[in-house]
Amino acid sequence: MPPETSIQGNLEERPHFPSAVRSFQRTATRRAHSQPNFHDKYGNIILLGGATFCASTWFYIVTQGGIEWNLSPVGRITPKEWREK
Repeated sequence: MPPETSIQGNLEERPHFPSAVRSFQRTATRRAHSQPNFHDKYGNIILLGGATFCASTWFYIVTQGGIEWNLSPVGRITPKEWREK
């Protein structure tokens, strides 16, 4: 018997090769050649669009929202006069 150039053909000719492995190889081959679904086509675009929307919304809130963040009390608090008893 001449040596096979294809690994797939050589494995399938061997009678003791498990059929589960052949089935798995066929399924993997079918899935590799299938049509791309919605997530394959548009998944990254939707992810980037959502991240951009989220970042821009938070940027607007932080810079233009008018929220008083009170990050530092410097200049806002005046010391009280000491009382001597």
